[in-house]
Amino acid sequence: MEAAKAEEPFLRHVETDVLIPKLMREKAKERCVEKVEAFNHCCKESGFFMVFKCREQNAALKECLTTHYKDPIFFEECKQEYIREKLEFERTGVPTKNRKQKLPTSM
Repeated sequence: MEAAKAEEPFLRHVETDVLIPKLMREKAKERCVEKVEAFNHCCKESGFFMVFKCREQNAALKECLTTHYKDPIFFEECKQEYIREKLEFERTGVPTKNRKQKLPTSM
């Protein structure tokens, strides 16, 4: 595994401090999906009073997300995914977002 680290591309400040954390936020929301859904449901049900009525759901969501944000293993996983996507973009010139979209069935 050490050989793979030696071959890692240089990551700019914006990548390590902005882009990888953005990926972490997206993935953490996937891992905390039950808490996200509970908070969203509470907000929809509570309307204007959501600030007061949804404190418990908000606290549970924040705790779940923060656990992932502070996890160095999770950061490394997201960093490696970011690097794979970056290298694939450099190879193909196609952004990940466009590669994941379905191609039209008729031309």
